[in-house]
Amino acid sequence: MIKVAVVGGTGYTGVELLRLLALHPQVELQAVTSRAEAGTAVCDLFPSLRGYLDLAFSEPDPERLGACDLVFFATPNGVAMTLAPELLRRGARLIDLAADFRLRDASVWEQWYGMPHACPELLAEAVYGLPEVNRASIAQARLVANPGCYPTAVQLGLLPLVESGRVDVDTLIADCKSGVSGAGRGASVATLLAEAGENFKAYAVAGHRHLPEIRQGLSLAAGKAVGLTFVPHLTPMIRGIHATLYARSASGVGDVQALFAERYADEPFVDVLPPGSHPETRSVKGANACRIALHPLDDGHTLVVLSVIDNLVKGAAGQAVQNMNIMFGCDERSGLRLPGLIP
Repeated sequence: MIKVAVVGGTGYTGVELLRLLALHPQVELQAVTSRAEAGTAVCDLFPSLRGYLDLAFSEPDPERLGACDLVFFATPNGVAMTLAPELLRRGARLIDLAADFRLRDASVWEQWYGMPHACPELLAEAVYGLPEVNRASIAQARLVANPGCYPTAVQLGLLPLVESGRVDVDTLIADCKSGVSGAGRGASVATLLAEAGENFKAYAVAGHRHLPEIRQGLSLAAGKAVGLTFVPHLTPMIRGIHATLYARSASGVGDVQALFAERYADEPFVDVLPPGSHPETRSVKGANACRIALHPLDDGHTLVVLSVIDNLVKGAAGQAVQNMNIMFGCDERSGLRLPGLIP
């Protein structure tokens, strides 16, 4: 059994992670931490876990956490980096679901997250946890940086094109929509029902924190810097990301259906749909899946890629469990064989 702890189990990502881990046949949960809720039974805060998880929240004790095989951080940005060095010294392996280790350049991280990085020496070691790209490195990693939700949907939708050199990487466009759970569980006027319901808006157009992460991943795939316009939108739904991606090629996009089918043929959680399909966010609700559809336009030079995920599953907790499975030699699908929830 894999002895696991979750640091920060009170947010939407944290409770989604607990839901998946509670059903995982190879996991033994040792601790779920929260300074604010220490002593409270987890199932009292989240009744959906009654009968599945018999633990109380506890203070984050480095000795107890360090004795685990794996520690997940489902915490705000800036928390994992303060504890990571000590836990690694104690022998635990780590998966951070926040952004502390996603960017390789500490100065870029500080620019976008507004604080100095506590352990920049670990950035080079951290493995970016997109299994469809870094599976072999994840298997050997001590420290995995779980990708963001928007970056997962966008990169999976564009990677085959960028890797193959099929399109102009200077003019990529990602037009993305997210449900309100992506904003977290903290109180915010912008996510109140009366504010977000029956409303649709773009935000962070001048620069979203996920932009450098997406550019970094696509640039590594392309072997050179990419140009990307990324505009996120907030939609009046709870879960889901829909990424509408645009790419152009002066010489023509060619047979992209075959390109994507071959690239993702062995990927258990990427589903390339038949030509002409329009994937829906509800088809992946609660599932660790990315569904992709391709729409070459009549000019032969423009491709529209539609990519959908559940931001809390393949965009966060599910991908973290997928990474855990890879790190510990489990079947990659273990604990994640879940179809989407409809309605």
